[in-house]
Amino acid sequence: MMMQERVREDAASAILFDAAVAPQVDARWFLPAYWQDQGALRTQAGGRGGVAVIDTPAGQCVLRHYRRGGLVARLMGDRYLWRGAAATRCFAELRLLGAIAALGLPGPQPVAARYQRQGMFYTADLMTRRIVDAQTLAECLAMQRLDTGLAESTGELVARFHRAGVWHADLNAHNVMVCSNELYLIDFDRGELRQPASRWQLANLQRLRRSLVKLGAAAQGEASFDQTLWQPLLSRYRQVLNA
Repeated sequence: MMMQERVREDAASAILFDAAVAPQVDARWFLPAYWQDQGALRTQAGGRGGVAVIDTPAGQCVLRHYRRGGLVARLMGDRYLWRGAAATRCFAELRLLGAIAALGLPGPQPVAARYQRQGMFYTADLMTRRIVDAQTLAECLAMQRLDTGLAESTGELVARFHRAGVWHADLNAHNVMVCSNELYLIDFDRGELRQPASRWQLANLQRLRRSLVKLGAAAQGEASFDQTLWQPLLSRYRQVLNA
């Protein structure tokens, strides 16, 4: 189902939301303090993501404030260069999530996005429905729950997105969510729809491999990792990609 896009804007900010999920969204929705006053703030974490989990009229949601990482964060903090409303990180990600949902792929359900413009720069926020009762693939690895079967399911998940031409800018074990009956991909900041091509697909997979190795999946040696996890993941990936 396609998003029912609605926009609320004023001189310095705008909100893009899916009216089918949340018929009315205003600036208060992007303030954790507002939800705290309503007794609807469940958790709030600082750090780069600035993530809060809140109970909203649209259901339990995740509110994320966009922040830069790396050395550029010291200079820019949470500010991004203004290049037009459609090019804002939040509007682009919300619309990509809408396209992902329309393709029937398992990603976060889009709710709303907001930018606030300040001269040549802007800040941004994104709200999505929370994926409940889920753990990241990284958490599964830490709990020794990443086995051959889960590796194969991960390969199938990635193949479904790649087959549809969805490029994930940061495919790693923290962005794969594992539920009892479904796997999801999250965090599509800077992601985009592309023509399927082996070059970017393989680069995506290598990024995921590096993430798993860094988190200790190859602690028993690369040969063991390849045999029990990576080769089953690749085999299922290729099977689904070429189906």
